[in-house]
Amino acid sequence: MYKPSAGLKLGATMLLVLAVALGPRRPHVLYLAPACVLALTWVLVRMPVLFALKRILVVEPFIVGVALLALFRPETQPVFFAALIKSNLCVLAMLLLGYTTPFHELLRALRRAHVPGVLVTTLALLDRYLPVLIEESVRMQRARASRTFSRRRNVAWLNMAGVAARLFVRAADRAERIYLAMCARGWK
Repeated sequence: MYKPSAGLKLGATMLLVLAVALGPRRPHVLYLAPACVLALTWVLVRMPVLFALKRILVVEPFIVGVALLALFRPETQPVFFAALIKSNLCVLAMLLLGYTTPFHELLRALRRAHVPGVLVTTLALLDRYLPVLIEESVRMQRARASRTFSRRRNVAWLNMAGVAARLFVRAADRAERIYLAMCARGWK
């Protein structure tokens, strides 16, 4: 069975995203073509619907927020719907790319495509240290929950804000220590 390379998948995804981004600024029948391509790809790769829904729902508030900016001018109401359509198609294309291609292969394809090394390295480090950050966040939330006895919502929000602030400080401190350790081992 033919398995396309990560570079080919990345290139096809970027072309599809570019075609969608350059599409009309109003809802148009032209958006059915990329939607059909994505639907066919979805069926071929057998991506679970729940897997996709969870990830799309995380991004959807940002998509709606950006699209809402179009509603400030009354003559641009159709732009709102076009922005929703375009953004969701692009997110779905990236989701399919991420589902079908291991991250290290995507990084290799980005290097071969001459994407700036700093960006590729940043993505690699993000992939490496995101689980560490999530683990630290869970640990801090558990510690905060064990010391808080109030069930009021405003207290919970204040606690979450404090956890987020301390997590940022800890992450910055840990990043500095990791960077110094990497430099000591010859990383440039």
